[in-house]
Amino acid sequence: MRVEPPGAVISGDPDASGGDRDAHDGDPGVTVIDLHGAVMFPGFTDAHAHLLGIGQRELTLNLEGTASVADLVTRIAAEVPGKAPGALIYGRGWIETGWPEGRMPMAADLDAVAPVNPVILVRADGHALVANSAALAAAGVTDTTADPDGGRIERGADGHATGMLIDNAMSLVAPLMETPDAAAKAHALETGAAVYVSRGWTGVHNMSVGPDEAPIMAALAGEGKLPLRLWNAFEPDGFDLAAKHEYETPTITNRAIKLYMDGALGSRGAQLIEPYSDRPETSGLSLITDEDLADYMRRADAAGIQIAIHAIGDLANRRILDVYEAGGYGKNKRWRIEHAQIIAPSDIPRVGALGLIASMQPSHAIGDLHFAPARLGLDRLAGAYAWKSLLDSGAVVAGGSDAPVEVGSPLIEFYAAVARKDLKGFSGEGWHPEQALSRDEALALFTSAAAYATFRENDLGTIAPGKLADFTVFDTDLMTVPEADILKAKAVMTVVGGSIVYAAD
Repeated sequence: MRVEPPGAVISGDPDASGGDRDAHDGDPGVTVIDLHGAVMFPGFTDAHAHLLGIGQRELTLNLEGTASVADLVTRIAAEVPGKAPGALIYGRGWIETGWPEGRMPMAADLDAVAPVNPVILVRADGHALVANSAALAAAGVTDTTADPDGGRIERGADGHATGMLIDNAMSLVAPLMETPDAAAKAHALETGAAVYVSRGWTGVHNMSVGPDEAPIMAALAGEGKLPLRLWNAFEPDGFDLAAKHEYETPTITNRAIKLYMDGALGSRGAQLIEPYSDRPETSGLSLITDEDLADYMRRADAAGIQIAIHAIGDLANRRILDVYEAGGYGKNKRWRIEHAQIIAPSDIPRVGALGLIASMQPSHAIGDLHFAPARLGLDRLAGAYAWKSLLDSGAVVAGGSDAPVEVGSPLIEFYAAVARKDLKGFSGEGWHPEQALSRDEALALFTSAAAYATFRENDLGTIAPGKLADFTVFDTDLMTVPEADILKAKAVMTVVGGSIVYAAD
């Protein structure tokens, strides 16, 4: 096998051995690389991530790994001395799973160390935040403030706001947060891309993109500062941009929009058919009406736009299936359900039958296993994170990470898909180990299926003559090592279009 000058496509036998190396040694335009026992795969694509957020995570207060409410408070206390009185303290990445307190953080926790500075801390999933009393007061949020449509202000038994704001209720404090300018966004996007190629990703299906990011990304790509492939799904206000394919480059595709049906499971915003097992007074939140969804589908169909729709709860997923089926759009649109996290077993065959793509993130399952049984009860777990059932029923399943909600590691995602256990090897009651995937199936999630999900199966997703030369090289053969050793592997080289965009020291 060789990469043809100028390094765009593959020619020769992709299964060729060392003799092929000798045959091309010295050919003009050919660089021979000895991988020293490392293993080359088709380029891994993250089929659901947020590149701007990945970069911002590196550049702001990163709360990943926070171990408890007490730990969260300690981290905020450390930030206060460096802030002027009244200046905002902002962070993201906490998740209460496994915290010894067994609860969400509250304004009162933060007030103890930051009584003057507004504090806003976004949960890892981006669907909830906690604000302290100073932030709530500055935003005009009181105990009597009404819940906005598609959002919820959490209140204690005494009726007082706790500081937790769910989904659209987060907008109440949004005016306190500084909107990054173009230079800041460019810095974050460049940072996110550098992090991602260092982990072995060659491409990202980039979700919830603001239309103002499109010219920034195009400029960065032109300067060689965005060294991976991007398929952008824009917020609804980017509909016209996507319809016109504006700001596309050889590595950037702008032809999709992103919609939201519901919230997240952890913050009980996912829309369920039946109430939450641990909060029977709620069944989650609807963030869009069926009528508006149908209208977007009609417009997207007419404009040739691909749609990616966030749906986590079983009712949210069913509503997509019903509206799509009623529209009679056929099996060739390749519109996507992002997350497809909880689906009623009777609805699982409908996904493939309708030609919809399930864009799923294996790491969600191994993180959520610590609280999903409480949220759903054991019976509903039969349709939760049901990768294998979806594949067996004929659906295409593309794999991603949802970073910065999750770490954004291809190794964690691959491990989660084949192990269906958390990073310590734990799998709880009713977690359906039969939904784990074979290694070939897991590899396809991030390679061939990811390519298919963006109409790129003819030039991406496998190593074959004529395809673009996108490769991910790990120091370990993920297809043969013991399950636990997958997590010990490291990316040693990332190649996009024949160019080495990352090489380990």
